[in-house]
Amino acid sequence: MRQLPTHVVNKVWGRQILPEPFVNPGEEPLGEIWFDPPPELPNLLVKFIFTDATLSVQVHPNDEQAPAGERGKNECWYILDAEPGAQLAIGLMREMSVEELRAAALDGTIKESLRYVDVEPGDFFSIPAGTIHAIGAGISLLEVQQNSDVTYRLYDYDRPRELHLDDGLRVAKLGGDCSALHSRGADAGYAELIRGPFFRVAQLAGQSRVPPDNFLRHTLILPIADGATLDGQPLEVATCILNYGVSGLEVGGEARVILVEDMSAV
Repeated sequence: MRQLPTHVVNKVWGRQILPEPFVNPGEEPLGEIWFDPPPELPNLLVKFIFTDATLSVQVHPNDEQAPAGERGKNECWYILDAEPGAQLAIGLMREMSVEELRAAALDGTIKESLRYVDVEPGDFFSIPAGTIHAIGAGISLLEVQQNSDVTYRLYDYDRPRELHLDDGLRVAKLGGDCSALHSRGADAGYAELIRGPFFRVAQLAGQSRVPPDNFLRHTLILPIADGATLDGQPLEVATCILNYGVSGLEVGGEARVILVEDMSAV
């Protein structure tokens, strides 16, 4: 097994003080902790995100819509912690034309056009490329995504950052039906949260093991509550371990582990 190195990313919407066991090494608001993708899994990027303000309203392209030489960005979120009333914005409340959405982005009324979802720890959301979204304030989450940083901002709450209306409107899904997946794993046992063309994400909780026919290739193991061991060695919460399969992984007590596999290589 091998622990992946990390680097921190400061963001205007991040936190100066992070929830335990995370630590902000600097004085600027920290928004993200990235795990550097290993050579064995170059298509995936895993990160922790911490918000003290709402992120921009944004959208990502798929592989076909992305700039030449870039991947698209399908992503998913596992909620680690959420303050009371914390919300995500996912998709639109109703179908809108390109002209309507452009006008709403320019005058700020796009905020009233979004579909909001209350969140709690343990919630899981899949955000397909093209889904307009924003992460609200007071949330800590684990994000699994295609290894891409192609983001088109539609609205940024009057922060002085560049918008990308033409590109964003080109790739955004304008319908009122939201294709994002919302689910929860059980408090104990094995639960597959998503198995898609880009990644598979599962939760292992309580006294349980992974089914023997699952995760037989390089796998990312992310402990999010104490009590997991791999080949008898305790796994530290908030780390990311690369291992070939999950043989030797044991989860006991109140432990909780997220497992990630690259499906694009299947």
